Amino acid sequence: MSTDTSASADGDDATDPGSEPAPETVADLRTRIDDLESEVSDLRAEVDDDGAQKMVIIATKGTLDMAYPPLILASTAAAFGYDVTLFHTFWGLEILHEENSKDLKLSSVGNPNMPVPNVIGALPGMDRMTTRMMRNKIADNDVASIEELIETSLASGVELQACQMTIDLLGYDEDDFYDGVTTGVGAASAFQDMADADIQLLV
Repeated sequence: MSTDTSASADGDDATDPGSEPAPETVADLRTRIDDLESEVSDLRAEVDDDGAQKMVIIATKGTLDMAYPPLILASTAAAFGYDVTLFHTFWGLEILHEENSKDLKLSSVGNPNMPVPNVIGALPGMDRMTTRMMRNKIADNDVASIEELIETSLASGVELQACQMTIDLLGYDEDDFYDGVTTGVGAASAFQDMADADIQLLV
């Protein structure tokens, strides 16, 4: 009687529990590669669905020197692909006011970097003088105006928000603001935007 156990009764190869698994065929490898590529594609789709990183900036000051930082940061972040919201409240609302933004002042008192002593800075007309000096420096160095930065921010997809409470407090109308500015935004909405953001800044 034969003792050969390498084949089963129906002629198929028997499986040896102690043997090494058969190497993958080219077809098996291609199948695995296709599966991995499909998984990577799904992960990329999930990332795209989640969207870009988010930044929220709260602007609270409306002087000429304090109008530049939030707008520059917002437009720069948008250029890097961030989803940016810039919320203006209290005096920061002046930045979005189409008429008032063109006449923002620079205070000569209380600023240690101003080349004017506080005693002199407190004299009548000094704010107008320091503001004129700063505007001349801005023009001489080809720095964008506030209006240009607002237009750039809006064109870059930055959402410029105006605090509704401040609008009511100062007696402004929605038509007073630049086209494209989002009005009617409350503190609760701003807070939720901050909670969902990757970066939060208070200026």
